[in-house]
Amino acid sequence: YLHELDDGAFTLRERDGLPAAADGRALSEHIRPLLSSLRDSLSAAVYLTLYDEGEIRVLEIVDSPYAPRVDLWVGFQDAGHATALGKSVLRELDGEARANYLSRHALADLTPRTITSREELLRQLDSAPAGPLSLDRGEYARGTTCAAAPVYSGDQVGAVGISFRSDRMYRTTEVRARLLESALRVTRRLTLPGY
Repeated sequence: YLHELDDGAFTLRERDGLPAAADGRALSEHIRPLLSSLRDSLSAAVYLTLYDEGEIRVLEIVDSPYAPRVDLWVGFQDAGHATALGKSVLRELDGEARANYLSRHALADLTPRTITSREELLRQLDSAPAGPLSLDRGEYARGTTCAAAPVYSGDQVGAVGISFRSDRMYRTTEVRARLLESALRVTRRLTLPGY
């Protein structure tokens, strides 16, 4: 499932059905530098997901000893309701695709803060108080905050997001601006790989 890059990092192998821009080579050449830059500027682990064949799939995680990733103890495809990345994707899906996803995935109680009510989740997705950003404040993992913004690869939706210890929540305006800027740049590179 993994492919080792020249810099020693690992990416998920190319999968049938994903757009050419999302294959391992395109990620390492065109997308990974953007994700690495975001990681370094915000000192936070960075994630890239894409909604593929009805599931939220992690395409890339860029972390470091100074910006460690969250412990992925439950797969993102089963925890879309509890992650900023999943909420970002679910928020962008049309009603039919969203209902299909939610009908196949239980809203598991991962932490005391996890939303387990379908009605509450839908209300939160549709109210969008943070604009294009989706947030997870300890819903997937205690003591971890995540923020995500949507990205697109053709007609497929995905998300780019960051995670960090909740006690480090600061520079909110800068985090928001950099995350939105990076999401736009990732979308451009997924859509136009030579960009």
